[in-house]
Amino acid sequence: MRLSLFLTLMLALPAPLLAQGTGVSLGGVARNDSGAPVEVTADQLEMNQTEGTALFTGDVLVVQGELRLAAPRILVEYARLPDGSLGEDVEQITASGGVTMVTPSEAAEAGEAVYSPVRNEVVMTGDVLLTQGPNTLNGQRLVIDLATGTGRMDGRVRTVITPGSTPGNAAQ
Repeated sequence: MRLSLFLTLMLALPAPLLAQGTGVSLGGVARNDSGAPVEVTADQLEMNQTEGTALFTGDVLVVQGELRLAAPRILVEYARLPDGSLGEDVEQITASGGVTMVTPSEAAEAGEAVYSPVRNEVVMTGDVLLTQGPNTLNGQRLVIDLATGTGRMDGRVRTVITPGSTPGNAAQ
């Protein structure tokens, strides 16, 4: 899986949310146009062919359409082929140092976000905050299954739902 697909998925995460206990429904996970160009801006990029990594540092900003991902550091780790050579597929991408993902109507914040293409999931950790309009969901760890668009929030979960607003209406 290439970097642009990951960025599309990561940026599309803060979709409408409904909290029932610790379960989270993330409708519209793939709303973003995955064919739109992905622009990455950073103060520095370090490529390490030996380790199979690309490290973006310093005010990293990833933009695709109206979606934004910002973090001080994004590490891309490429998978190894059976013969030990470096492949083109991404094994894991880690955004760290305080991660913010924003769409025109939603936002997600966490200390770190890790995308694993093999498991098709994103794990956000460290004071996770999801907001949509006036509604918020807080916890310490959010695991999002990208195949189903569902997630689970753990770690002293707190939900604030404003009366009269629904997840479908709050995003408009």
